[in-house]
Amino acid sequence: MSAGRDIVAVDIGGTHARFAIASIRTDGTIKLGEPTTLHTETHASFQTAWEDYRDRMGGQLPDDVAMAVAGQIKQDIIRFTNNPWIIRPPLIAEKLGCSRHLIVNDFEAVAHAVARASANQFLHLTGPDGELPTKGTISVLGPGTGLGVAHFWRSGSGDYRVQATEGGHGDFAPLDAIEDAILARLRKRHTRVSTERVVSGPAIVDIYEALAAMEGRAVVAQDDVAIWTAGTSAGSDGGDSLAAAAVDRFCLALGSVAGDIALVQGASGVVIAGGLGYRIRETLLASGFADRFRAKGRFAGLMATLPVKLITHPQPGLLGAAAAFAQTHMEDTSSP
Repeated sequence: MSAGRDIVAVDIGGTHARFAIASIRTDGTIKLGEPTTLHTETHASFQTAWEDYRDRMGGQLPDDVAMAVAGQIKQDIIRFTNNPWIIRPPLIAEKLGCSRHLIVNDFEAVAHAVARASANQFLHLTGPDGELPTKGTISVLGPGTGLGVAHFWRSGSGDYRVQATEGGHGDFAPLDAIEDAILARLRKRHTRVSTERVVSGPAIVDIYEALAAMEGRAVVAQDDVAIWTAGTSAGSDGGDSLAAAAVDRFCLALGSVAGDIALVQGASGVVIAGGLGYRIRETLLASGFADRFRAKGRFAGLMATLPVKLITHPQPGLLGAAAAFAQTHMEDTSSP
């Protein structure tokens, strides 16, 4: 296969399916075309969404496809966490009319994007304020519908290798009485409370309700979007102070988890990814995230030496899907 060609990059989540034409150049760099975002709830299947996108692009698409999917990658059938679609990998070539295809986990794709993103596409959160190390392991995590976790290893010579993980399903470890109360509330519904039950977008509801119960307040049912909105604006307009406390508690927990993952993976740097992290970036910077990240007892000094960033690339899933395809199927993919 000759280097330098266009492919279709796809990023499928619970709510949206994003498509773009990605140009993989002969030096390994990747240029994304204008993305198209479709709502999964308005399409009966991935097949119909693909056909919709193809029609929007004039009825013809490149021969190769790279897909990032929010679900466990299996050879026979792929089901999504918050989306009724299913994908049968053995039928992709026939159904899409493509020559080559690659399917990766959505957070595996995000790790590829982090490895490829330029220095100006990161926001500094804590630790040394410099570029991410060119050698060693970089941990990547992102709260969304769940908690995605991956990492990649850099050789120091420009190449890298990504490892997808299920790190978001590790046990949640409370660090104070408030988190003990959150854990106790969650344990009434879940025999085992994983980290993503606390560090994810929907988890803000349980955090909020646990704080309300601690104060003896009547809990008025709210969805996660309402709490996030109220919690990130309360400081400026006198809004819901309990929502603000819930968001701050979320930031503390995220800092703790990010530090744990860095220790487990032997990281030389950490990157927070995902739309939620970007939306609350100002709150995150003003919170106790950094203190919790470093609060690892005898390893506090080590944690202080790790740069922690937030990726600001607008479409990491699409970029990462294309990068994974380039690394798998094309030559000279070492250039960032």
